[in-house]
Amino acid sequence: MSKHQSTDSAKGFRVEVYGNDISKALRKLKKKLADDGIFQELRNREAFESKGTKRRKAKEAAKRRYKKAQANREV
Repeated sequence: MSKHQSTDSAKGFRVEVYGNDISKALRKLKKKLADDGIFQELRNREAFESKGTKRRKAKEAAKRRYKKAQANREV
């Protein structure tokens, strides 16, 4: 057995399906994945992004969050 393979239980997300309602289980799975940030990480990894670009985007996001917080405080 490889040193990277574990004998533990499978890691990842698990969603129970009740009454053969696959669509409801799928919605729950998508919600869990979105809350964990998997979709965002996949979107970020689609293309290479330099450190400078990452830093610039993070700074712009921080400015947006700050402006949004300021707008909420005024109201």
